[in-house]
Amino acid sequence: MKRVLVVEDEASIREMVALNLKMAGWDVLEAESAEAALELLSKNPGCDAALLDVMLPGMNGFSLCETIRRDDSEIGIIILSAKGQEEDKVRGLSIGADDYITKPFSVSELLARLTALCRRLHRSGAAEQPQDGAERLVSGSFVLDQKSRMLYKAGQSIDLTQVEFQIMELFFRNPGTALVREKILEGVWGKGYYGDVKIVDVNIRRLRMKVEDKPSSPEHILTVWGYGYRWNP
Repeated sequence: MKRVLVVEDEASIREMVALNLKMAGWDVLEAESAEAALELLSKNPGCDAALLDVMLPGMNGFSLCETIRRDDSEIGIIILSAKGQEEDKVRGLSIGADDYITKPFSVSELLARLTALCRRLHRSGAAEQPQDGAERLVSGSFVLDQKSRMLYKAGQSIDLTQVEFQIMELFFRNPGTALVREKILEGVWGKGYYGDVKIVDVNIRRLRMKVEDKPSSPEHILTVWGYGYRWNP
């Protein structure tokens, strides 16, 4: 059974979300604060996903996201917030969240996003086997190890979230090909994704900080203006 942590200080919202998730077959942990959430995670390692409200007493949802992500690159994180401003979405995604849902949201949308996220991350099942039978994909000085889910640059390891890993896998399988944002979105987030295509741009920005020597002048993840991105080994 997949396990999800719901962090929301408003009891009525938290209980409604938890009830619907339980009815859909999820094992649910509930916390009303970031501090309580971190304690639950320490006692229940291996959560598949976390739903984090932004406006929490004490540590806010953004800081909680950063703290969780430092210790776990695999857990799926969805930020929940009443704020719809672009800068809040970008901030949440930039610090390690995999998705962002603005309140009010429908339960069906939340379940669809959460299910799709966990399907992508493969946390609850066996790891997906490489299509060509190889455990490593090589592109120039980069090596993508599909068994350990790690990226190496000139022998140096680079920690990636699972979403970042999947974007890199898409690039490695399409070297030199200009990929339109919608294709990246479909390839990584799935056909039924409800969110904004700009989630691709935020994750690309985050990837450049990790793989480029000079992120402001990228040599490997290149922008194809008005279209999308191209991988240059």
